[in-house]
This record gives sequence, C-alpha cells and structure tokens, in this order.
Amino acid sequence: MIKLIVCVFASFALALLTGKILIPVLKRARVGQPILSYVTEHKDKQGTPTMGGWIFVLPCVVSYLAVFKAGSSHAVFGCAVLILFAFIGFADDFIKVRYNKNEGLRPWQKTAFLFAASIVASVYLYRQGATIAYIPFTKTRINAGLWFLPLSVFVFLSTANCVNLTDGLDGLAGSTAFVYFMFNAALVFLQTGTMAGNYLFKEQTYKVAALCLSLSAALGGFLVYNVNKASVFMGDTGSLALGGLAAYAMEVTGNVFYIPLLGGAFVFSGVSVILQVLHYKRTRRRIFLMAPAHHHFQHKGYGESKIVFCYVCATAALGLICALAYVGSINVL
Repeated sequence: MIKLIVCVFASFALALLTGKILIPVLKRARVGQPILSYVTEHKDKQGTPTMGGWIFVLPCVVSYLAVFKAGSSHAVFGCAVLILFAFIGFADDFIKVRYNKNEGLRPWQKTAFLFAASIVASVYLYRQGATIAYIPFTKTRINAGLWFLPLSVFVFLSTANCVNLTDGLDGLAGSTAFVYFMFNAALVFLQTGTMAGNYLFKEQTYKVAALCLSLSAALGGFLVYNVNKASVFMGDTGSLALGGLAAYAMEVTGNVFYIPLLGGAFVFSGVSVILQVLHYKRTRRRIFLMAPAHHHFQHKGYGESKIVFCYVCATAALGLICALAYVGSINVL
C-alpha cells in the first residue's frame, strides 16, 4: 500500500513537472495543433501546442517502474503497450504539425499501425493464457480459446479509436480517462480481494491496477494544463496511448466485457460517428449537427466545461454502478 501511494503521488508530481518543462519547449518549436475550419467554436485554439500526451505517458511509466521495479510482467508489458500506442499517435501528430494540416497519417496507414500493435499485444495476452473473460458482476467466466485473438484485436482497435474520437474538447478525453482508470483499478482491487483462487494471476493483476492508478494520477497532473482553456493538447500521442492501455488493462484482468460499461462515454463517441456516417450515406441527412456527439452539444450552445463535466459525471456513475453491482452480486453469491 505504501508503494502504491508513493507511485501515485510521484506520477502526479512528475506530470506537473514534465508539463512545466515540455509546454514551453513545444511552443518554441511551434508544435501547434491545426484546427478544422468547420469547427468554428475552436478558431481561437489554432496553434495550441499538441503532442502533450507525453506529459502523462512518461511520468506514468517512470513512476511505476521506479517504485515497483518491474514486479509484474503483465504491468511491464502494459507500460510497453502505453508507449507503443503513444508512438503511433506521435507519428500522426508529427505529420499534422510538419505539414500544417489536420490530417496526419492516412486512414489506412493509421489503421495498419494500430492493427499491428493490436496483434502484438493480443499475441502476448494469448501466450500468457489471459483468454479468460468474466461475465460482468459475477464469478462466471468463459474461455475464448483461439477466438480470443480476433476478439482482442477488435477490442484494441475499437477502444483506441473511440478514445481518439472523444479527444475533441479541452479536458474531455483526459478527464474521462482519469475517472475510467481510477474505477478500472478499483474494480480489480475488489476482484483480487473476493475471487481468491478462482482469479487468475492475482499478484499480476494487482500490479496492473497499480499501473492504472499511476496513469490516473499522471492524467491529474496533465489536466492542470489541459482543462479549459487548454495550454496544451494531448494529441493522438495521448489519446491512442490511453485507448491502448484501456483495452489492455481490461483484457489482462479478464474484464473485457466491462469496457462498454465503464467506458460508456468513449463508446458513445464512437457509436455517434458510426451512426452519423451510416445514416447520412443512406438518407443524406444527419442525426447529429456534428459528430462525434460532443460537437453536436457544442453546436447546441452548451459550453465546453459543461459538456466535459457531464461526461465525467456519467463515467463516474457508470464506475460506481459497476463496482456496487459487482459487490452486490458477490454478496448474493
């Protein structure tokens, strides 16, 4: 417990320090985010430094490894997943800044890199025997066997893209992920305390939960610079890293089916885009004024801070439901 507390505070403090150092560097390098011309509400954000994901990715990894000194192969590989997805996002951000355009990697290039990273992570999980998935709120588990590989790749791709789509307002993806990873860790702590011998990799999963708390703390430090009005954007560097670890942490602990529950806000962003595209292709009409849905709310006149607050509250409510329902089901069992 002492190590966990030290890790959390170190991650938060290091993120604050990293932001203090990195943001001026990004400004001097003119690493500004190009803004979509049709998002009129964001005109004043043109040139805000991007690639800020490193402000929480590096402190999270450094703090965890320094305090726990590896300690768990699953958590160490989680650090690798976080960095791997961050580098894919960094490539996308770099191209945007280098050529001063909102589109970085071409869609097929981005998908190919994410697909490759998802395969690497999925193969590792499969080889570690992490093919077990628990039915939410129960001790009932299923073994996906070989089917785990395509399911896992799909989960990585969809989660990374959904978090990426949620990153559209100051502090939105960061604040939502802050709550997501906090409740992710809480759920694992509950499970490691109640599932006893029925739970795979008990010590391993505890350390994964510690990594999630380390990331949540680092996000807290990052949000000091990212809430409205943002001094820096996380960019795809941050959003893809968050999506990668969000998927990995749930899969390696057997909680993959909790992702659409706890990550409902991320799923909402992704589904809103899919529905918008499919409906427009079929009818030439739009469901939302603009997708993802948070831009729809903006066009409706809601302020950024209010939208972010609602997303955070929704994620916290979903987290409480997951935790309390799990505890209730265990007591019943």
